[in-house]
Amino acid sequence: MPTYRHPGTIITDHTFPVPLDHTDPAGEHIEVYAREVVAAGKEHEALPWLLFLQGGPGGRSPRPVGRDGWLDRALDDYRVLLLDQRGTGRSTPADRHTLPLRGDATEQARYLTHFRADSIVRDCELIRRNLLGEDGRWSLLGQSYGGFCTLTYLSYAPQGIREAFVTGGLPALRSTPQEVYRAAYPRVQRKVEAHYARYPEDVGTVRALVRHLREREVRLPGGGLLSVEAFQAIGMLLGTGSGSHTLHYLLEDAFLPGVSTDRLSDSFLVEVERQLSYAGRPLFTVLHESIYGQRSVTPEATGWAAEAVRAEFGQFNADRALAENRPVLLTGEMIYPGMFVDDPALAPLRETAELLARHTDWPDLYDPQQLARNEVPVAAAVYHDDMYVDTDGSLATARSVRGLRTWVTNEYEHDGLRVSGGRVLDRLIRMVRGEV
Repeated sequence: MPTYRHPGTIITDHTFPVPLDHTDPAGEHIEVYAREVVAAGKEHEALPWLLFLQGGPGGRSPRPVGRDGWLDRALDDYRVLLLDQRGTGRSTPADRHTLPLRGDATEQARYLTHFRADSIVRDCELIRRNLLGEDGRWSLLGQSYGGFCTLTYLSYAPQGIREAFVTGGLPALRSTPQEVYRAAYPRVQRKVEAHYARYPEDVGTVRALVRHLREREVRLPGGGLLSVEAFQAIGMLLGTGSGSHTLHYLLEDAFLPGVSTDRLSDSFLVEVERQLSYAGRPLFTVLHESIYGQRSVTPEATGWAAEAVRAEFGQFNADRALAENRPVLLTGEMIYPGMFVDDPALAPLRETAELLARHTDWPDLYDPQQLARNEVPVAAAVYHDDMYVDTDGSLATARSVRGLRTWVTNEYEHDGLRVSGGRVLDRLIRMVRGEV
């Protein structure tokens, strides 16, 4: 196990073999990577473990450099394990290069059915027993989708958990994918309208961009097509604390000044590609709607729910907005089949994604009865108008989990854990300890 030092920390690499399918422990195995971080000077202390579950799906764990952000607060009390969930980071990869090695799209889709929260939790339990022993318990910190995984953990393996902290990640336990997106589009509209109120000049810039993209084919530096629908997905930025300002600065560089034609600037195209490309996290797209699939809630396929529900919200139609002289609405955390045409990193996975969208009989991810008798101390930060996770659904779930305490705040957006300098985590720790 390689060990190295960063400023104020000691880091140890761990790699664990885990079954691809935990119901077949003698079958194929893959590897899961995790990074252990402990404060310098505390490496020999018997500290409690804190497992961090990253947002996503398909997001790798943070790559820390010393005691930065929320990790600084965590290291006061814990030995932290940063998990690269299966298929991400340094774990066995699942992307356009590796998935075709498994065979055709049917085989790839079958393989990826083992990459949801239920499998991630089983990986965690195997790792827990390896590091802490059969009776050891650790604390959980789940950010966004990591909070979804935490609720799955509390449902099916609560005996391994000492306490749990959730930030922006309490899922609706019994919502269909269609209900998730019917709640999401109005939230996105509010964020876009708030952005336009803050930066009124961006209304005209976005309308000009949409006209430009309708009139000619625009390719990004990596070869991807910047279609109107692809560009609208830049609204994903608006769910973070600084996202509105980031979007404004991006838009103000859109067109080259001082030339005779309305040409898009290279700096704009490079930044748009950086924001829109899923080359570094393809699982976010192919698995995104599957995280809402549960056989007891809806036995049918998820079926590109975001695309189907979008038709119910005509105000997101860019052409209609232009024709009616209205501001063009951007979209948010939605995955559309067109992304697998426009993005070169996703195009090889197009058929696989289609098969997953048609997949039926997804196992349940939550056990409401177990959560109703929960005995694990849990504290959750719920952001007042979170663009990515429905606040009303989060609060309904909080009421369904015995003993769960919530902190509802509009001081931060969805990225509060990352940007608060440890204040969000500190409050949740004090809540679990009964100090606030």
